[in-house]
Amino acid sequence: MTQRHRPAAPAVRPFDDRRTSQAIGAMATAFVVGGVATWLALGAARTARALPAGPADGAPLMRAPLQVVAPVDLQRYAGIWHEQARLPNRFQKECGGPVTAEYTPQPDGTVQVLNRCVRGDGNFDEAVGSARVVPVAGQPGAGRLEVRFAPAWLSWLPLVWGDYWILKLDREYQVSLVGTPNREYLWVLSRAPRLDDAALQAELAYARSLGFDTDKVVLTGR
Repeated sequence: MTQRHRPAAPAVRPFDDRRTSQAIGAMATAFVVGGVATWLALGAARTARALPAGPADGAPLMRAPLQVVAPVDLQRYAGIWHEQARLPNRFQKECGGPVTAEYTPQPDGTVQVLNRCVRGDGNFDEAVGSARVVPVAGQPGAGRLEVRFAPAWLSWLPLVWGDYWILKLDREYQVSLVGTPNREYLWVLSRAPRLDDAALQAELAYARSLGFDTDKVVLTGR
């Protein structure tokens, strides 16, 4: 009988622990990176859905940095202004009646600020502060100021100063729109105790075009 030869069994490669570990590590890395990328994409999508869209007519301005009036003559700006409207804020929450602000230029270049308001119970509140001009490059006399009501010995602290930006001012210095660059604070001021309704609505419409939430405005000169 002819002897048959069985085919040789395939050679078994020895287990390469290093190569296997590298392969597993690469797979794990790809999984983690892919998971993180997916998580970031979902997060971005959620954020995009959560951001409210601004009104179409004011969208370009809403995203732009606010500009101030320049130049502003502080001597003409001095005197008594009557608040007509404001966005709610914590330091005026007790004011339930007329509000006035009186500005008096000082020899050192600062401006004394005297705020008065009638509380809901009929009593008066009064606060005395100081304002200083913040220089703006290329805009001499720009209406960008900072105001503090903290004691003078704390004036070195940046936190005691609040922004006071004159965003709109008529040529006769009779109506002023004041706000802050973060759009959280807004005031409409006028020389007259009561501003004409059409003029007030024009100021608020302009503020809305700048991105202020005028739906929350409190009318105080009424």
